[in-house]
Amino acid sequence: MRQRVELASPKRRTRTREQRIGLVTPPVSDLNGLLAEPRRMKILDWLQEEGSARVRDLSAAFGVSEATIRQDLEKLESDGHIQRQHGGAFLRAMPKQVETLSLQHMENIERKRKIGAKAASLVGDDETIILDAGSTTTEVAHNLLGRGSLTVITNALNIALMLGAVPGYAVHMPGGQFKAPTLSLSGDKAADYFQDVLAGKLFLATAGVALDAGLTYPSFADLQLKQAMIRAASHVYLVADSTKIGRSSFTRLGTLDVIHSFITDDGISDEDRRAFESRGIKVIIAD
Repeated sequence: MRQRVELASPKRRTRTREQRIGLVTPPVSDLNGLLAEPRRMKILDWLQEEGSARVRDLSAAFGVSEATIRQDLEKLESDGHIQRQHGGAFLRAMPKQVETLSLQHMENIERKRKIGAKAASLVGDDETIILDAGSTTTEVAHNLLGRGSLTVITNALNIALMLGAVPGYAVHMPGGQFKAPTLSLSGDKAADYFQDVLAGKLFLATAGVALDAGLTYPSFADLQLKQAMIRAASHVYLVADSTKIGRSSFTRLGTLDVIHSFITDDGISDEDRRAFESRGIKVIIAD
């Protein structure tokens, strides 16, 4: 029987998470009409999230021919981003990233460090928390070093290695398939792990957050896992820098109702802040 990780925590909202998180998550927009350059950028986003992709899968997802996808991959390869292989392509930097335990998406790092420090300040001793994979949640983990006892559940290998040796910390990881660009574990097995987990707080990453599209990501792979994390936590903190506000990526996790608090930097506009707060989301500014 799987170990049950529990923490006494605030009552959940009356409306269930299952009502707010769709099990089938369609693309944010119709991808069939994308022009070549925007389509290539979304293909690159996909590869930076997944590490590799097959031509036939990209063809089906974007609604274009396999010949068109091959042309897209040729262009991305000539630009130095990827390396093609028979039937698909993989991210050129991936082997080095894994070797050095480095992440993609390290832009806006100063904003992310401030967000990480603010998020960590909300965690008390003896709590049970879930840390999603990502560059911003890695900054949360950095700021948890040297605290009292904590139970941390994470799908991020780099975070587990960072916190696993800290005296008084219990670090748990799900099983699943390893994703090199995000140094994380994903898939059905990873999602199933969270069925018996009860945590006080989840610090959730995102590629984009918008009032209409909600929370969006570059691929389908992690959606079920993130849904399972949300269901396992009593309070969901979205951690994202302000450049992600108004941005939409490839697939949608759910509406903004799935989060309770949004930790971001002072680049958020007053208009956006009021809009999030009107949805019942507490906006916390990291300064």
